[in-house]
Amino acid sequence: MLEPTITRHPHGTYAVDTEYVRPGLAAAHIIEHRGRAAFVDVGTTLSVPYLLAALDRLGIAPSAVDLLLLTHVHLDHAGGAGALMQALPNAKAVLHPRGAPHLIDPAKLVAGTRVVYGDEQFARLYGDIVPIAAERVITTQDGDRVELAGRPFELIHTPGHALHHQCIVDLDHAAVFTGDTFGLSYREFDTAQGAFIVPTTTPTQFDPDQLVASIDRITSYRPEAAYLMHYSRVTNIPKLAADLEAQVTELVQIARRNADRPDVKSAIVQDMQAMWRERARKHGVTFSDERIDALLKDDAELNAQGLVVWIERQKRAA
Repeated sequence: MLEPTITRHPHGTYAVDTEYVRPGLAAAHIIEHRGRAAFVDVGTTLSVPYLLAALDRLGIAPSAVDLLLLTHVHLDHAGGAGALMQALPNAKAVLHPRGAPHLIDPAKLVAGTRVVYGDEQFARLYGDIVPIAAERVITTQDGDRVELAGRPFELIHTPGHALHHQCIVDLDHAAVFTGDTFGLSYREFDTAQGAFIVPTTTPTQFDPDQLVASIDRITSYRPEAAYLMHYSRVTNIPKLAADLEAQVTELVQIARRNADRPDVKSAIVQDMQAMWRERARKHGVTFSDERIDALLKDDAELNAQGLVVWIERQKRAA
């Protein structure tokens, strides 16, 4: 029997470790209200056994799950949706209209992800991607609301990380489920100053102006907490938003400074890691530079890829 790692948060919200890459990197969230339940993001197909085990541990029947609220269709967030829904007979997947076709027919999404990761790593990280039947998909317009047993959630479109990204606002409890728009905050970096946060600028649709605008939109709801896929609940949202926006500006400067170098991607990674080490030290993080780099290595590589794509897009538009 699997033993899922579950963290209990306020207002019937639970974080479940999706066991993606390493423990503590990615969390799906279960919301329980009046005997009904919803998932916010679900991890990969390989995460599904942990999510079903979490439902069992929490005493939630699969038939009680009404919604899969998916922030976007990147496979670490939504790759397991089709497989999970096979075990949830009453669930509907709620998606941005740009993202929905890619889970109904995931061939292009799979192909694009294989380009980033390669076939071997793709299989190790994501497993087989199961399509979702079109009649089980609900697409959203910006500002739409859905309810879980009378508990309202607002869906807001938040581009910058991806054009099809949406965040889910828990209107009754001053919380926002932010996917990747509000960055990454791994619990290993928590100090007496609180959470340490970094932005995610992964390929292929990173746009700094859109991302900053989306961060501002999240903060306009004055949330007491944000629930991140990577990794779960953070508070002191105004401070974290300011940190994110400052780093987006600095990452753009790093990208432009290295744009014409033949080793542009590796140069961006080096400068990004140096920025994060300096910020971590100011935040009171005491473990070694090597440990900081190791925890953020994959994010630095993906961020650099996104920045390179953005640079090339800027050059074509000039």
